[in-house]
Amino acid sequence: MKESDNTRRARRGSGAITLRDVARLAGVAPITASRVLNTPEQVSADVRQKVLAAVQKTGYVPNRMAGGLASSRSRLIAAVVPSTVMSVFMQTIESLNGTLFDAGYQLMLGQSGYSASREESLLEAIIGRRPDGIFLTGILRPGLGRTRLLASGIPVVETWDLTPTPIDMLVGFSHVDTGREVARFLAGKGRRRLAMIRAEDERADRRATAFAEEAARLGLAPVQVVNVGASRTILSGREALGHLLAQAPDVDAVFCSSDLLALGVVTEARVRGMAIPERLAVIGFGDVPFAADMVPALSTVHIKGAEIGRLAAQHLIDRAEGREVAQRVVDVGFSIVERETT
Repeated sequence: MKESDNTRRARRGSGAITLRDVARLAGVAPITASRVLNTPEQVSADVRQKVLAAVQKTGYVPNRMAGGLASSRSRLIAAVVPSTVMSVFMQTIESLNGTLFDAGYQLMLGQSGYSASREESLLEAIIGRRPDGIFLTGILRPGLGRTRLLASGIPVVETWDLTPTPIDMLVGFSHVDTGREVARFLAGKGRRRLAMIRAEDERADRRATAFAEEAARLGLAPVQVVNVGASRTILSGREALGHLLAQAPDVDAVFCSSDLLALGVVTEARVRGMAIPERLAVIGFGDVPFAADMVPALSTVHIKGAEIGRLAAQHLIDRAEGREVAQRVVDVGFSIVERETT
C-alpha cells in the first residue's frame, strides 16, 4: 500500500514523524492530538478516531522523553540485575515487569554480570535518562554510584538483601540468617562434616561466612569451601565437587550458592557412584523451577522472588505518583524446602 502525500511529506527533513504531522493529517490542532494520546477522556470520540487513524497510518510513536520533561514523569522504571540467563532472579523480574505494565509503566532492564564497575556504569546511564524509579538487585555499597543515586532524587528500591540503612526503600531478606539456618538444618539431619560450593558474589560471601560460623558454634568440623569464581554453570559445580573431595574426602553435606551449582554437584556425585543423600546431602539456593523436577529432587532455600518483584514495583509506582510508602523496609523472609537430596 502506497503512503499518502501527507505521510511522504512528513518523512522529509529529519525523517521522523512528529505529533504536528499527525495533527495535520487528522485535521486538528497539535494540542488536540496531544490530548487524544495523553488524556483521551477530554476529547470527543469522533476526534479520537481521526487522530488514532492518523497515528496508525503514519506509524507515529510518542516521544515519551519529551513528555516526561514537561510533566516530570517518564512512566519508565529502570532495573539492574546481575543476570537473566538461567537466573534465580527471573521470577522477580517477571513479577516486577507484570505489575509495572498493569499500572501503565515500562521496564528498562540492564545486566551487571555481577560486576561492580559495570553496575556503576549502568547507573550513570540510567540516572541521565531520569526514569520514574530504579530497581536494584542487592544493596548498593558506599561509592560513586550510591552518591549519584542519593543526589538524583529518583525513587530507589533495593532488593534481595537486608540492611537497616537502605538508600531509599528495600524489599528483601537476610543472607546471614539464610547461612545460619542451612547450617542448623544440616546439623539437625546428623551431618557433621559440612562444605560450601559458591560463586564469587558479595551476598554469597555473607551466606558462606554465616554458614561456617554457625557450624563452628554447633561444634561441627571446620567448613570446607570451594569458590568457583564468576562461573555459575553445571560444569563448574561438577568440577567443584571433584576439588572438594580431593581436599576433604569425608565431607557429608554440601551447601551450594545456587541451584545450578547444586545440579552440577548432584550430577558429579552420581557419576562417581556416591549415594544421595545417604553418602552426601546437597542443598541449593533459589528454588528455581527445575529444582523440584530433578532426580533426585533438590532440597533448596526458597526465596519469595515474585513477592519481591510485586512489592518493589508497587513501592516505585506509589512514589512516582506522589503517594507515601508506609513500610520502606520489608523483610519477606525465606524458607528451606526439603526434598530428596537431604
